[in-house]
Amino acid sequence: MEAGRNAADYAMISANDPDTSTVQLPYRPPYDWAGVLAFLKARELKGVEWVTESFYSRTIHLKGCKEEGGGEHKGWIRVTQDKSRDALVLQFNHGLAPVLPTLLARVSNLFDLDARPDIIAAQLCKDKLMAPLVESNPGMRVPGAFNGFEMGLRAIIGQQVTVKAATTIAGRVGAAFGEPFATPYPELNRLAPISACLAGSTIDDLARHGIVGARCKSIIALAQAEASGALPLDSIVPHDPAEAIARLVELPGIGHWTAHYIAMRALRWRDAFPKGDIAILNNLGGVTARQAEEMSQAWRPWRSYAVLHIWNMKRKAPAP
Repeated sequence: MEAGRNAADYAMISANDPDTSTVQLPYRPPYDWAGVLAFLKARELKGVEWVTESFYSRTIHLKGCKEEGGGEHKGWIRVTQDKSRDALVLQFNHGLAPVLPTLLARVSNLFDLDARPDIIAAQLCKDKLMAPLVESNPGMRVPGAFNGFEMGLRAIIGQQVTVKAATTIAGRVGAAFGEPFATPYPELNRLAPISACLAGSTIDDLARHGIVGARCKSIIALAQAEASGALPLDSIVPHDPAEAIARLVELPGIGHWTAHYIAMRALRWRDAFPKGDIAILNNLGGVTARQAEEMSQAWRPWRSYAVLHIWNMKRKAPAP
């Protein structure tokens, strides 16, 4: 969410469901809604998320900030597009009303609503490789994350495996460690696992769901760091996330790729660049990580957007 915005800045609309309300969240056009949904659908966390060609829905577990009175709030949301108004429409159940400002900020991060496609395109189009990619999809967004720890968990599970395999394993972890939660929709039946729960798990607890031992250690270490407050992943986006990345790579099994992927999606760092990503290297013509890093200098400070454009090229390897 942009600095200075608050819940009152968004248009509240009556919903047909008396137990829900809707809010309009404007974006700067163009906006590739279909592309964002396709990206999220491929990574859909079963039971927690429900993604179709027209909407995104998920369960929610939020802690209220001091100004919101604290406490824990659980519920569900559904997000659709109103293209005629250049806005997304957020439907939420009234159990989330006390934390509406936090909810709006999280949804804004997830759907990259503060992006300035004109400014991003102006820089990326200076590069001969990027120009045709941007011109073919000027409304491309970098999908963020609703929950930073959830994103970190998925990033670790996704190390060196396909998107499909990672999504399957993440679904097993969600079913095992996510709190059951009733909604009007059978597709949404549990909350995402939280760091406090996984911080106390053992390697065996995680390994039985198809996660190799080294990644089990990484997940537990990340959960303990996040739960203790040593590594907040849902804080305001830092101007330079170097400190957060440095803390991430200190954890066992988290290297440059994982740290930059988390920075790109959870920390909303617009200049993140996972230079060792196999899809990036292959789609750039089989270059080395060092060569990819050198090429990426022309895309600063919008390298996260360049990453999505590269992933969307005719793929020789699946994006993570």
